[in-house]
Amino acid sequence: MQRLRADHLRFVREAPARGVLHCFVLDCSGSMLAGARFALAKGLLAALFARARADRHEAALICFGGVSADLRFGPAIPRGWSERWLDPIGGGGGTPFAPAIERAARLLAGAARRKPGQQRWLWVLSDGRSAGMPVRPDAAHRVVFVDFESDAVRLGRCAQLARAWDGEYVTPRQLIAAD
Repeated sequence: MQRLRADHLRFVREAPARGVLHCFVLDCSGSMLAGARFALAKGLLAALFARARADRHEAALICFGGVSADLRFGPAIPRGWSERWLDPIGGGGGTPFAPAIERAARLLAGAARRKPGQQRWLWVLSDGRSAGMPVRPDAAHRVVFVDFESDAVRLGRCAQLARAWDGEYVTPRQLIAAD
């Protein structure tokens, strides 16, 4: 039996974990306040953040309403995230959807530069009551539209955008049933 020597040892670099970034874009406009849609969206968002935390995935939250689209969290692993963070997020005003998607596109592009192997998901939680057709963010590997529209007269904008962006279209009920 030979004695162990330094040249017997080999250093093998492990491939870095690819990971996932979930970028949530939450519609905080006035139309989301009708029929408790906004409360349902915040509850669903809390569950999605909890799932991201359990899976050790990164998350980011962009809220849009009134005249602005603001980054509220991340991208980071939501270690201390809880419903208490969601409570102060208010709703009302207009629907600056295009600026929100532009903000998400910048965030996802930055993540792609920092972690090119990472999967990047864009989640849009909205009732689709907005004008304009923003461009799908190039850095998003997967797009999911969660449609909160519940009016008698439906516009179907979330479904239209999901088709145009080659994304997925789901309702909150479908996501809740999947858990």
